[in-house]
Amino acid sequence: MSGLCGWFDPKRSGPADPQVIEAMAAPLNRFDGSAVRSASAGFGAVAAAGTDLDIFQDDHQLVAVWGRARFSDADLGALAQRDGMARAIAQGYARKGADVLTALAGTFALAILDGRGGEAVLAIDRMGTRPLCYCVAVGTLVFGSTLDSISAFPGSTAEIDQQAIYDYVYFHMVPGPRTIHVGRHRLLPGTFLLWRNGKAETRSYWEMRFAEDERPSFPELKKEFLTLLREGVREAAQGDTVGTFLSGGTDSSTLAGMLGEVTGKPARTYSIGFEAQGYDEMHYARIAARHFGTRHQEYYVTPDDVVSAIPLIAAVHDQPFGNSSAVPTYYCAKLAKGDGVDTLLGGDGGDELFGGNERYAKQYLYSLYSDLPRDLRKGLIEPVLGLLPSVSLMGKAQRYVTNASMPMPARYDNYNLLERLGADNVFTANFLDIVDAQQPRAMMEQAYSGAQAQSLINRILALDLRFTLADNDLPKVTRSCELACIDVRYPLLSDSIVAFSAGLSPRLKLKGTRLRYFFKEALRGFLPDEIIAKSKHGFGLPFGPWLQTHRPLRQLALGSLTDLKERGIVRPEFIDELTSTHVASHAGYYGTMVWVLMMLEQWLRRHGAAA
Repeated sequence: MSGLCGWFDPKRSGPADPQVIEAMAAPLNRFDGSAVRSASAGFGAVAAAGTDLDIFQDDHQLVAVWGRARFSDADLGALAQRDGMARAIAQGYARKGADVLTALAGTFALAILDGRGGEAVLAIDRMGTRPLCYCVAVGTLVFGSTLDSISAFPGSTAEIDQQAIYDYVYFHMVPGPRTIHVGRHRLLPGTFLLWRNGKAETRSYWEMRFAEDERPSFPELKKEFLTLLREGVREAAQGDTVGTFLSGGTDSSTLAGMLGEVTGKPARTYSIGFEAQGYDEMHYARIAARHFGTRHQEYYVTPDDVVSAIPLIAAVHDQPFGNSSAVPTYYCAKLAKGDGVDTLLGGDGGDELFGGNERYAKQYLYSLYSDLPRDLRKGLIEPVLGLLPSVSLMGKAQRYVTNASMPMPARYDNYNLLERLGADNVFTANFLDIVDAQQPRAMMEQAYSGAQAQSLINRILALDLRFTLADNDLPKVTRSCELACIDVRYPLLSDSIVAFSAGLSPRLKLKGTRLRYFFKEALRGFLPDEIIAKSKHGFGLPFGPWLQTHRPLRQLALGSLTDLKERGIVRPEFIDELTSTHVASHAGYYGTMVWVLMMLEQWLRRHGAAA
């Protein structure tokens, strides 16, 4: 993995022990063996691995940057071109302090260690594409792109946070700023840590602010958007042998077409399929590949592939991760790597920026009722429905009113699997006694209410940019590519496209129940009509159906859940019911919980953790 790590203690005297930073840096390149650079001083040390990195050191400071950062400030941009990004950041920090971060764009994680001033700054980019975790160990600020680097620092303890386990089962990942370890935190997108006088304070240097008014005409918006899209793909395609994921959806198909356009040669595209009814989207990937004349390759993932990948996925993630589509993403990245590709383009972010999730349309329908006058809802409609028998159409109306009456964002998360199963049914009483079962909802409510937006769709997008994109989709793709020893870039998350999305009228994102209205209409004529008309799918894994038919996969899953019973987290009775009854009744739905719990056990095994 490429990344950075380090430590800072301005009160320390004497030379730094080089073995400490060497041990911390070891997890950064454990899969790809990329070169590591490091620098140390009495007050601290930094190390970085990979291709997109830079380190600067003088007599009183250390600066490390990982990623493809760039300056909007012309003077600092020129300095970066001449002397390197790390030195330019050091100069900008000397002039502006932490305000220099507002002039940074692109994808990055950085560390500024000022031994003379006794302060440090850690920061990540606006979308959170480059992670950075931190903690305080024996009075020292310790940080790393992976928690494994922090664990290598002497005196750092890796105690499992039980609340993080609950949050994981709820979200299928551990949402920031919490991590799986007590006392360790992860920077949220667009934030930085200021360490001064032994105290840490996190602040935002950037927030997504949505414009709710109308903007120029559709033709003008379309022209601007296509220009930004081409620029984003051109920038991402620089310097490497580049290919792109191709699921057959609007985002990946757009990148495939744009990549061929900006490079002047057929794009290299890679797709994953499944021999499972209702899961295979290869038909649409082939439509896009033919339409754009790409150099296309395919791979069909098998149940045996899943068995082989499960321990690898658990190992590459520094905390439990339960998104099963990490498996096909890994095999797609592996396919590209075997074809000589160094970098893949991922279409992540399109749904969260332009309104592409099917749940958005459902929330619009619910809002039609919740926006009615309260007296009408409470005084007439709901009392009448309450008197009617719950059959057929009336039953659907009652369920609609019940769901529509829920406040946001609880209504948006009403589908949550743990909520539907019931925490009391899933977890042991002893485990529930030491966690806050309301914490996930509280986190969502805080993010929803704090969104710099007025409209329903933009508030939901702000929620998903954090919990779906930054905490789930980006780690899934980035870590899967790390496992395949290939880099990944996200053109749709360029700062200019993000800013364009923030300024786009809400009704152009969700027009009634029409998802991604502007995005699709702007690309009509560029994308095949079949791609524009198709519903969203992606690289979904048929784990549930295969769990019933493939013995080795079932043995691995049941063996993992049997061991999980002994940890005192999940009720053994629930695991028995889940595997014997629930999965048989609805394999696709309940198979998700089997996967989430299985990956929890797999992660705990491989990271030597006793939960």
